Amino acid sequence: MKTVILFGASSAIAQSYVNHLNQQATQFNIICVSSSNIDHSDINVNYFQSDYSAQSLNELTESLKSQQVDIAQVIIFNGQLHNDQHMPEKKLEEINSDYFMQLMHSNTLVPLLCLQSIVPLLNHKTHCTITALSARVGSINDNKLGGWYTYRASKSALNMLFKTAAIELARRAKNTKLILFHPGTTDTQLSKPFQKNVPADKLFTPEFVAQQLFKFTYENPQLELNNEPAYLDWQGNTIKW
Repeated sequence: MKTVILFGASSAIAQSYVNHLNQQATQFNIICVSSSNIDHSDINVNYFQSDYSAQSLNELTESLKSQQVDIAQVIIFNGQLHNDQHMPEKKLEEINSDYFMQLMHSNTLVPLLCLQSIVPLLNHKTHCTITALSARVGSINDNKLGGWYTYRASKSALNMLFKTAAIELARRAKNTKLILFHPGTTDTQLSKPFQKNVPADKLFTPEFVAQQLFKFTYENPQLELNNEPAYLDWQGNTIKW
């Protein structure tokens, strides 16, 4: 049975993705990894609680090795935009070192560590996609409005790290494809403070985003094994770096 691994699985999009997988004709072995306690009522899902430390992720890797899982897909939902003290910056004077380091950890380092934990399970025979939720604001080319210094930087850094990892994986696991996915503005806690000026038809439900995510990242025939990650939006369109 094909295995799907979901990091940051307590997020609204991740939970919708689990529901979407369970509606498919194909049966999946679903492994949900989260730092928080998730409802374990779904018998089709295996849960692994992790604080994303090196020790915890190593335990996950060893557990997956022992299960000899056939990985078809990995999705990394981890990310953060704001906290109780700080919102995205509108001007340089608002840059705060604690907020900067927190977002760089959540949006950049943690996804890279999740990818690192999966690499020992990959080889040239592994056919899978590994997707991290990025954002259009991480595109240097697309930045026409400015602001949001820390969030932009954290997503741009994530994009660069995945671009770098794709070159390495082409040598180590040639049938593995890395993807960076922009979900659009989704009706979740992350976007709540910013929904006021979003047109109704551009505020997406987690269910819709989960459908689009599955459509463009699972066995998408348009994905090329070309030593580069795909950088896609919710419509499946390529975003410029």
